[in-house]
Parts: sequence; structure tokens; C-alpha cells
Amino acid sequence: MKNLIFLLSSLLILGACTAQNSPKTIYIVRHAEKQLEGQDPELAYVGEVRAKKLAQILEKEGIKRVLSTDYTRTRNTAQPTAAAAGLVVEYYDPKNQEAFITDLRSSEGNVLVVGHSNTVSQLANAFVSEGEKFADLTDLEYDFIYIVTLEENGAKVVRKTYKDF
Repeated sequence: MKNLIFLLSSLLILGACTAQNSPKTIYIVRHAEKQLEGQDPELAYVGEVRAKKLAQILEKEGIKRVLSTDYTRTRNTAQPTAAAAGLVVEYYDPKNQEAFITDLRSSEGNVLVVGHSNTVSQLANAFVSEGEKFADLTDLEYDFIYIVTLEENGAKVVRKTYKDF
């Protein structure tokens, strides 16, 4: 009987000590600065620097997935973070936002999403339950990072800039 009580007590203590489900975070960014020529341009030098800075910002965030639209500028923005985390960049279709949001909600671990000036704010807004929504980015805005924290009781969205890190 003592052994049974000891076993049950041990299980309760171990259960209490295990890590609770921590919130999942989705980092949403616009691709970095691009060259101004061509249909599917490469990143400009400053864009390459920004992509490397993003990887530095996220290096300790436990990124488990890196998602990008299938364009050179978004892939190249996502690649340094993916490489640092030992991941492959996955592609998503920004036109199918409802399915994409469902996929993000069911993902395990923290996620980086790289999109465009007219998609990143809309994606962040999908997680805003009430309050002010974010406007689409202008052609010259590259420095925002939307941080979506998903918890059991909802989501919290904060917009920061690269210099905040």
C-alpha cells in the first residue's frame, strides 16, 4: 500500500513539474529590400543584411518552420533563418489565407512567415480579435516584425521594428 501511495504521489509531482504548453509565436515579416529591376528581383545588398539580421533576431526563438511565398525576394529573406535553424524553407499560397491560418494554428513550435507589403498586415490582422487593425505596408516599409502569440485563450499581436531587438 505504501508503494502504491508513493507511486501515485510521484506521478502527481512529475505531472506538476512537466513543462506547461508554452504559447506558440508566429513571426510575420515582409521580404527585405529588393532590387528595383525585373519581375522576380533578388534582394538588394541592404536586403541581404536585413535577412541576416532577422536570422540573428530569431536564432534563440526555437523556430520550427520557415514559410515563404515562392518569390526570390521572399525565399532569400527566409533562407538565413531557415539555415540557422537547420530547416528548409516551405512555400505557401497567400491567396488561400483561411487554409494558411488553419495550418499556422496547428503547427508545432514557433514559425517565421515571410510575405509581401500587401499580405503581412492582413495575415497579422487575421489574429487580431478586437481593436485596431494594421494597414498594408507602403512600398518603402521593410522594418516591421509582427509577433503573433497564440495561447489557449486567444492571440496577441504586437508590431515591432528590427531596431527593437
